Amino acid sequence: MSASDTFGIALVGTGFGQKVHLPAIGDTRQGSVVAVYHRHRAQAEAIAAQHQIPHASDRLEEILALPAVQGVSLSTPPFLHYEMARKVLNAKKHLFLEKPMTLELNEAKALYTLAQHQQVTAALNFEFRFVPAWMQLKAYLDQGYVGHLRLIHINWLVPGRADAQRPWSWHACAAMGGGSLGALGSHSFDYIHWLFGPVKSLSARLSTTVPQRPDPQTGSLKTVDAEDTCTLILSLEDGPVCQVNISATTYAGRGHWVEIYGDRGTLRLGSDNLQDYVHGFQLWGCQQDAPLQVLPVDSRFEFATTHTDGRIAPVSRVFQAWIDAAIQGQPLIPGLREGVYSQMLMDRARQADATSSWVEVPALAAIL
Repeated sequence: MSASDTFGIALVGTGFGQKVHLPAIGDTRQGSVVAVYHRHRAQAEAIAAQHQIPHASDRLEEILALPAVQGVSLSTPPFLHYEMARKVLNAKKHLFLEKPMTLELNEAKALYTLAQHQQVTAALNFEFRFVPAWMQLKAYLDQGYVGHLRLIHINWLVPGRADAQRPWSWHACAAMGGGSLGALGSHSFDYIHWLFGPVKSLSARLSTTVPQRPDPQTGSLKTVDAEDTCTLILSLEDGPVCQVNISATTYAGRGHWVEIYGDRGTLRLGSDNLQDYVHGFQLWGCQQDAPLQVLPVDSRFEFATTHTDGRIAPVSRVFQAWIDAAIQGQPLIPGLREGVYSQMLMDRARQADATSSWVEVPALAAIL
């Protein structure tokens, strides 16, 4: 396949998939959605008709048998990821997978091993790596702007699930992959590794502050057993401590902020946009005791195309990187290896919470 050919993609998962993946693929150079899966065939056909997608089915196997499908965009709820991704990889299709990767580490490792064996390119949608202000932050860190790290403080406090009348869904069920650790913590674990390096050990307190939600069918209250609030302390391999506070139930929460303190200076990245978790980030910095000032984002990091929904532009960048790597027959970062690392930290956080103790984190190479 040449770089000028169309890269056919099947859309599997039509919630986030329709809102974000579909327009993000449309912004890529070669990507084209050629098939759509939904568990109800009539719904699959309606989505296909709405977006002029050639093929629709309620059988994943039928989608995977299509020669026009080179890759699959998989954004179903997490409890479906492992079995569906395994089918995609066994069909030797390239895989674009939403986070969290799976429900637990052994599943994540199995998918990574299978992708290696099948020699396909797999991506994890860790889109913060592709947001301009975050890319600028990474560049400053790589330049040694703050010097030796002393303390990292992360707050991600949003009101998305603050209303106790918001109906029960899979997001409220731990066995289905719900909870803030998977929705938000998986991102944080990835960018902590990307920006600051491996984690040596961690402690965690996970809590459910809205313990019941109305059943959407009956209206009766149904138990919530997935955490909505996470407090974590991570000891990094390079020495500093990283404090992380995550909550999806904070009215007028601060938003998403990363504060980095070193022996030469400070960097602060943040957004108080509570409606869009990508739009609104700004970067500030100072060295020694100079006042904080806004640091501009280099034009090479800026998006060529933006959307009202801030998620689309960075996800399009991940899709483009995935398509390019698949065409070239190369692995991708962030790929399943990075997904395994994030999943390992999620599992260790749950272990730390259950045992009220510090938990050691092995090197990624030691578990793969």
